[in-house]
Amino acid sequence: MQDFKSSNNTNPNTSYKDPYAPLPPEPPVGGPSQRTELTSDDRTWGMFCHLAALAGFIGVPFGNILGPLLVWIIKKDHMPYVNHHGKEALNFQISLMIYGFALGVFALPCLCFPPLLILPLLGAIILGIVGLVFTIMAAIQANNGYYYEYPMSIRLIK
Repeated sequence: MQDFKSSNNTNPNTSYKDPYAPLPPEPPVGGPSQRTELTSDDRTWGMFCHLAALAGFIGVPFGNILGPLLVWIIKKDHMPYVNHHGKEALNFQISLMIYGFALGVFALPCLCFPPLLILPLLGAIILGIVGLVFTIMAAIQANNGYYYEYPMSIRLIK
């Protein structure tokens, strides 16, 4: 009888990487004066980068993009942590807008057969829920000091 432990791949180069593990801090750019530790302000503004996207949920036109953009533009040069989270929040919100536009294009042919309109409608509801949940998760992770990266995000701003 074969032992399962001996047949498993034990290559040390293929180790499991925890997707929620904090990323290492970005290397200092400005020399010794560059901050390497996160302060309470860093974590709070990083969280605001993500929560500012909720402005789109309360009816501000393009608020889901304008909110993080505003926070990112104001704080990106002073706080590298906020620079990371601002780019992540913007990339995710722009990606959600692209996915929503694709759903709208998919809905156009469905106008010919109205019962099929339920599919883009369900897609839009799911997209909204996913956007809300991931935004809240990112805000919590940012406030805990993690360099969060959104899934399904198109990296347009690097």
